[in-house]
Amino acid sequence: MKIKNNLLLISFLLFQWFTYAQESITVQGTVLDNANLPLPGASVIVKGTTTGTQTDFDGNFSLDNVPINATLVFSYIGFTTLEIPVNGQTTLNIELQEDAQALDEVVVVGYGEMKVKDLTSAITTIKSEELAATPTGQAMQALQGKVAGLQIVSNGSPGQSPTVRVRGIGSYDQGASGPLYVVDGMFFNNIDFLNTSDITSISILKDASAAAIYGVRAANGVVLIETKSGSRNQKAEITYDGYSGFQVAQNILKLANAEQFTTIAMESGSAPDAQFILNAMQRYGRSRINPNVPNVNTDWYDEITRQALITSHSIGITGGSEDATYSIGANYFGQQGILKMKNQYDRFNLRSKIDFKVSDWLTVGGNTIISNATRYDAENSAWRSAYFAVPILPVFDPQNTEASPKNYANAQDLGYRGGQNPFPLMDLNENRLKIRNVLANFYAQVNIVPDRLTFKTAYNHNFETLETRLVRLPYFVGNNFQRENSQLVKRNATVSNQIWDNTLTYNNSFGKHNLTVLAGTSFRDESYEQLQAEGLNFPLSGEEAYFLDQAQTIVTDGVGDDGKREYGFSYFSRISYNYDNRYLLYGTFRADGTNKYQEKWGYFPTVGAGWVLSEESFMENNGIFDYLKLRGSWGELGNDKIASSEGSITSTVVTTALGDTQFSGVNTNSDFTALKWEVTEEINGGISARFFDNNLGLEADYYVRDTKDAVIPVARPLIPGTTRQNVGEIRNSGFELALNWDKMVSKDFSYNIGANISTLTNEVLDINGAVALDAGTAEFRQRSIVGEPIFAFFGREVAGVYQNEAEVQADPVAVSNNLVPGDFKYKDQNGDGEINDDDRVVLGSFLPSYSFGFNVGVNYKGFDFSASALGQGGNKILNRKRGEVIFTNDTNIDRDFAVNRWHGEGTTNSYPSAAGIRKGWNQRLSDYFIEDGDFFRIQNITLGYTINKKGERAGIPETRIYLTAEKPLTLFNYNGFNPEVANGVDNETYPIPSVYTIGVNIKI
Repeated sequence: MKIKNNLLLISFLLFQWFTYAQESITVQGTVLDNANLPLPGASVIVKGTTTGTQTDFDGNFSLDNVPINATLVFSYIGFTTLEIPVNGQTTLNIELQEDAQALDEVVVVGYGEMKVKDLTSAITTIKSEELAATPTGQAMQALQGKVAGLQIVSNGSPGQSPTVRVRGIGSYDQGASGPLYVVDGMFFNNIDFLNTSDITSISILKDASAAAIYGVRAANGVVLIETKSGSRNQKAEITYDGYSGFQVAQNILKLANAEQFTTIAMESGSAPDAQFILNAMQRYGRSRINPNVPNVNTDWYDEITRQALITSHSIGITGGSEDATYSIGANYFGQQGILKMKNQYDRFNLRSKIDFKVSDWLTVGGNTIISNATRYDAENSAWRSAYFAVPILPVFDPQNTEASPKNYANAQDLGYRGGQNPFPLMDLNENRLKIRNVLANFYAQVNIVPDRLTFKTAYNHNFETLETRLVRLPYFVGNNFQRENSQLVKRNATVSNQIWDNTLTYNNSFGKHNLTVLAGTSFRDESYEQLQAEGLNFPLSGEEAYFLDQAQTIVTDGVGDDGKREYGFSYFSRISYNYDNRYLLYGTFRADGTNKYQEKWGYFPTVGAGWVLSEESFMENNGIFDYLKLRGSWGELGNDKIASSEGSITSTVVTTALGDTQFSGVNTNSDFTALKWEVTEEINGGISARFFDNNLGLEADYYVRDTKDAVIPVARPLIPGTTRQNVGEIRNSGFELALNWDKMVSKDFSYNIGANISTLTNEVLDINGAVALDAGTAEFRQRSIVGEPIFAFFGREVAGVYQNEAEVQADPVAVSNNLVPGDFKYKDQNGDGEINDDDRVVLGSFLPSYSFGFNVGVNYKGFDFSASALGQGGNKILNRKRGEVIFTNDTNIDRDFAVNRWHGEGTTNSYPSAAGIRKGWNQRLSDYFIEDGDFFRIQNITLGYTINKKGERAGIPETRIYLTAEKPLTLFNYNGFNPEVANGVDNETYPIPSVYTIGVNIKI
């Protein structure tokens, strides 16, 4: 009986297996678009299950164990999803139709994601593929020229952050005008610790509607960074990305050579200058080419620069199963500076992101990024010293036997008081900064009602240490050019920032109504501590001596201990609604509480609306628009980067008399104003459209952004000095346009073309009822005037140059000021017959009035080519180096002046004479020192070839080899290294090098 039962059981199991084999089949086929081109990477899933696959490079797929009565779901980004019943078919050839709505991908927004088609805001997202083309250690640098309304000012010094501005400047404190960076939920002031290969996407939230959910931190825009993650049911993929190359000093300013310098010195009519030239000829001999010139011709910029190396190596592994995903990686980035000193940046990164589906209702995950960077900053004064250094002085002089530690040449030996050798500053100064970051993120997500109601709690902690070590070693070049004591300054700082977010999200669709509601709370705790000490006179040299215990003297004034702690609690909410994918409504509200200011709470609302006209019946078959959406928004934002201590002032009042009674004494007065965050109100209107079978996309926006409570310095009655109050108002407005054409011609050939342009108008609306607010120095004045741009350059306008004595004698102004031919002639702006400070006018703004970017990409079989360009115009630069030369004795001058100076009647009407350049009349700030900052740059050229693309050949990894030229050409007229100057005042700006690399990407 037992045997019989076993036989029956075996027969039953065999029958079940046979039945299942009969009911499950293998389905294969091809997925094409409506142009009969294959769609590689299209998704094929058995409906209601997680069983599925993707099409290969030729659009082919094969899927096993498909029930004969199943339905297959075919989907691809930009195309309408198609459901096909199998009905026992083993071969299916599918054609997907393009869908303008489906072209709108999901993008990251604050505390979640949204479909682009549901957006009413101005958001631009850059994917990892676009970032990878730029060889840089700063991820934001890779966005330059790619986003309308985003200004990125390059910094050529290794490891230094670029200056980033979203839609202008809305604060008088330029250090408080940068955007908020959010990395996987954590707030940062910069993202220098991130490697570009670890980033999936960067989203720029430009308008109030997009950014207001971050409330008091969002007034200057928000940059959302999403790091790489794994995907479910993804086979483990190992990648290596690496490149190496060199940097070349580009657009190095030409200085006057020895012959030009000698000519200018003799023209100046100064007996000492003539004697100094004679001293140089006696010490170093006469030039064989021109015996009236010393036999030394030092190009100081050439002497202090070098070709510098750059390299990056990244390795990662990404994958996932049904219940877990992972992404793990490591990176090293190294960059030398082009200045011949210890000037370099090295960074090591480790990262991991893991998500685990515990059950159908619970998912947990974590993300960790560890960064360890060391940066040796350049001695920026070396650039300035090289500009001033006289060309008839060599680097080394064997005759200067008293020099130490090397035989540096000494300009004083020729009689000069200035124009000194920059090499002691470079060789004997070291400025090291060690930065360690640990970012940890943990979350749990509970699906309370599947696909409807979700709760998420997330904890983020960033711990950062910064260790600064400044070493200055002694040297002797001459009696007035020496450093007697060695100096060591150490500064250690720790930063600990914590954020705990809790959100509840509800999604539902009923009929033609689609609704998403989010509500949440956020708690943040931010602390900072810093300890500094300074010592002098070390008995040893080298690393073993760089400890304060080795110092013979501790500088009391150099000891400091400081810190702060700020915390806040916030409530926020967001609602997104659309009816029939035609009518869109959007709103957010955030309430921020803080201990930073006396006013504890701020409230930041926003609303937005959109109308998808292309979904209307009257737009059917219109023959122009495949997709068209009108959108508009209004909102308020906050800026809490202004320190609360800015509202305090302590001053001393000395009273000397009251009537006939004399008093003497000191009275200390403290004053405090109730400073709070700055508030920005913004309106934005925009158009999103697609044309020509969705190949051409357009985004256009116009905005007006008003900062209503800008913090400005205000004089206090009866108390010397100023304090800061929220009484200023600034407006930024502009237009932004982005176009992108993306076309797949065949499976072997595709191309894309993109362009963007933006305008910016910056205007001061109010400064506490005053007319103007000054900034800068007395010699280099910047002034904020109602109706003009913030920090506008302010000075005299040059009307020409006096050409002869008759012209001088005919002008009472020239006669009264003892002017001579070769001196400037200034415009008498008010017509009073005098030239004085009342004749100063606005000479321009450092903010560009327009900027643009352009890119093109071509893919043909295994080859890929891309190129990008960018530029800007309408901005001005104060050439402070040139201005300071005329205030400094015995220095060189740039070649532009040497060639174009006035040296006789009719030679020029724009430049003063060699004698006049150091004359007080010509040293007043004028448009001679204010130059155009317009430029055009070829930003990037990349050529690559991929072996075994899409892994068609088994056993051979997909390998791409490429060559890149970064910033190979920049065209401009400015007399400096670079027309990109963050605040418009060029004194010691680091040159931006061209970068040439060869790289490889490998996927296994």
